[in-house]
Amino acid sequence: MSDSKIVVDGVAKSFVSTNGALPVIDGVSFNVDDGEFVAIVGPSGCGKSTLVNIIAGFERQDQGVVKIDGVKHIGPSPKGIVISQYGSVFPWLTVQQNLMFGLNGGGHRDRAALADHYAAMVGLKGFEAAYPHELSGGMLKRVELARALVVKPEILYMDEPFSALDALMSLRMRIELQRLLGEERHTVLLITHDVEEAVYMADRIIVLSPRPTTIQATFPVSLPRPRKLSSPEAQGLRVAILKELGL
Repeated sequence: MSDSKIVVDGVAKSFVSTNGALPVIDGVSFNVDDGEFVAIVGPSGCGKSTLVNIIAGFERQDQGVVKIDGVKHIGPSPKGIVISQYGSVFPWLTVQQNLMFGLNGGGHRDRAALADHYAAMVGLKGFEAAYPHELSGGMLKRVELARALVVKPEILYMDEPFSALDALMSLRMRIELQRLLGEERHTVLLITHDVEEAVYMADRIIVLSPRPTTIQATFPVSLPRPRKLSSPEAQGLRVAILKELGL
């Protein structure tokens, strides 16, 4: 029996344009194992976000099948949470209230305690009563990460989650996410344009071609964690991926 958490089989998608159908995804197939961290990189406009939206159930493919735990996936599921580059923190709620928003069952005190636990996990202890406008961009991303983790999703779909942050804060968030994933088990599908981010975090990297996108190459990443991007092995992998991207 396969232990694949996600199966993507022959997925294709086109959009309607003034010049007719515009093919975006052209028969993409891959599996993601339970607990695996897979990063997908590709040129700008190749359909990375469209692909993750199809896998997460927010868009419908024209052809092919997506399965989660062996079951055909046709819409959003509580098994998966999307963290995007745009953010989804409610500005009228405090940090604690944002984290409590998706929690069902249990009393208010239980939910508040769980929310505070995850706030502390991402380094926001003491900011539970703060509103989003009182927080920095990096802190807001921590709130979003904690809000995703607090509902204990089996799958994290991450669509360029740190792209709006400066380079130093982006690095800090990668380190923070790796620490959290060391404490809790999640299957992760990361969409990124940042090759170093993919090398730093993923167990496997899938490189997409220009639109209409297909899988151009796949790279397993066997480097031990925590990873040093300055190591010869990491740099060699980075160069090989960039070469696939035509750089």
